[in-house]
Amino acid sequence: MEKQITIIVPCFNEEEVIEIFYKEITKYFVDSYKFNILFVDDGSKDNTLAIIKQLANQDNRIKYLSFSRNFGKEAALLAGFEGALKLKSDAVIIIDVDLQDPPSLIPEMIKYYEEGYLHIYAKHRTRAGEPKLKTFFAKSFYKVYAFLTKEKNLAQGARDFSLMDRKVVEAFVAIKDEKRFTKGISQWIGFKKKCIEFDYVPRVAGETKWSFKKLFKYAMLGIKQFSHHYTWITRLGIFAASVFVLVDVIIRIINQNISFYHIGLNVLVLLLFIILHFIMKLIYDVRDQALNRPQYILQDGNIDE
Repeated sequence: MEKQITIIVPCFNEEEVIEIFYKEITKYFVDSYKFNILFVDDGSKDNTLAIIKQLANQDNRIKYLSFSRNFGKEAALLAGFEGALKLKSDAVIIIDVDLQDPPSLIPEMIKYYEEGYLHIYAKHRTRAGEPKLKTFFAKSFYKVYAFLTKEKNLAQGARDFSLMDRKVVEAFVAIKDEKRFTKGISQWIGFKKKCIEFDYVPRVAGETKWSFKKLFKYAMLGIKQFSHHYTWITRLGIFAASVFVLVDVIIRIINQNISFYHIGLNVLVLLLFIILHFIMKLIYDVRDQALNRPQYILQDGNIDE
């Protein structure tokens, strides 16, 4: 029996690349599989949804879901997973619409899928061509993430671009975290994995929707969701306090007219506010989880047609 693969494509204000993406990805459909393309419009303000609907009228393999507002990529991925399960898909492929994830890798992913791997994901071979500042912060994030979490297998340069068996998708959907970090979840749930590498590819058109602020917040989300070292920040405070007291004592012994006390006190107060901010963020996240609000709201779609 022919297996079905649903390609999940999150979109936010991507009117310039939708048609280019569609023409490119259909070149790599494998004949022995039935393919659907599920576009998830994350509350776009441009003509993204209109273009998707136009393509859907021309090709019944194209499905779409449209949010009532922008809920973020993680919500779009969750909606895509749930949509793929409704479509009774045997597997899904997550891919970005900007073609920074090369569709040419799809046949290779399917090859490993047929060999028994349940989660095949892609990562950059190197970061050559990527903005240097982004590279620096990305590498720093992976080091901090590895230090503060139990998930040591998160590959540097790993993309969301991946093929997942239905079992993996069901495991993702079963996780009810209000704020999701897909890269971390994919390692936590296990399953037989295979990593394939590719060189950095620039966007074909348009501009990235990931500002530095959004990337930083996403990185902090990953650390908060999977960290098992929540006491590290209090330990840092105790260590800093001890150092300042010791330095102040030494300075007073050497020169009684100089005191390090006021400088140390200011730094400790600043550190205290950082700790307080971190604790309040955790409390806020717990509150959001308890409210149990839907992670997205649909205003349109054609999955049930």
